[in-house]
Amino acid sequence: MKIIIVENELYLAQSIAAKLNEAGFETEIFSSVKEAMNTNGDVYLLSTNLPGQNTGPLITKFKDKIIILMVSYINNDTVSEPLRLGAKDYIVKPFMIEELVRKIDHFQEYQQLKKRINLYEEYIDNFLKEITVDEDIEFTTPVVIETNYQRLVDKVVFNHAKAKNKTLTFIPLSEKKWKEKIESSDRKSLLYITEVHTLKKAEKEQLLEILNDYNFILSCTSSFESNFNTITLNTDSKLYDQNEILTIDDYVKFIVNSFQYKFPDTELSKKLGISRKSLWEKRKKYGLFKNK
Repeated sequence: MKIIIVENELYLAQSIAAKLNEAGFETEIFSSVKEAMNTNGDVYLLSTNLPGQNTGPLITKFKDKIIILMVSYINNDTVSEPLRLGAKDYIVKPFMIEELVRKIDHFQEYQQLKKRINLYEEYIDNFLKEITVDEDIEFTTPVVIETNYQRLVDKVVFNHAKAKNKTLTFIPLSEKKWKEKIESSDRKSLLYITEVHTLKKAEKEQLLEILNDYNFILSCTSSFESNFNTITLNTDSKLYDQNEILTIDDYVKFIVNSFQYKFPDTELSKKLGISRKSLWEKRKKYGLFKNK
């Protein structure tokens, strides 16, 4: 990790650099904002006591990096305005190098977590992009959602959490320690519970008793009796999922819908092991005629 130190007091800058080098960091020292503008560091230690210099352009340019202000006193010009422009934190001179390293480690971990979350969100959006959801779906939690397609509820739940700015705690009931996971969850989070079908009758009763004290969305692919508000979300446009067992009709419907423009009818019917006449009949049954 490269740390850019912008400080016009050379002795102080060298002292900070030496201690950071001992801690395993690579450092570069610059005495002016103008010189530091053409650098490429991971962390910027920026003195706010640079006579005649405007730190704003540097903060704006590198606001996606870790910028920590080194201040002699706290006021709007030294702290508030730079933080508004994009600086991450400040430290008051004189300071212990251990405190500075702690701040650097904290923001480095924060950036890594932010990148990881962005990756997961992009993956989920891509994974569920083919699922169409009625924009008018409204519900309040806690709620039980009965469905014929788990991925449909997945998209509804993730959309709900984003719209309501809720943190989700995912709890698949196939996990042996599902009870402990529920009881140790943050009470401010929204529990997303799936795979009810894996529980025995006594375990389902235990689950319902526990959930009285939590905010949750419980998804199930079969009827589930409870005293909680229950809604039904079904779809005729199911996509094939390797973890899901489809009916023969659903599977044939999926194959015809997905591949009817990629193969001629003769080949498509052959791959399905049916006659062209049977393929035509299934198209008529499912309403899947080709667009000319």
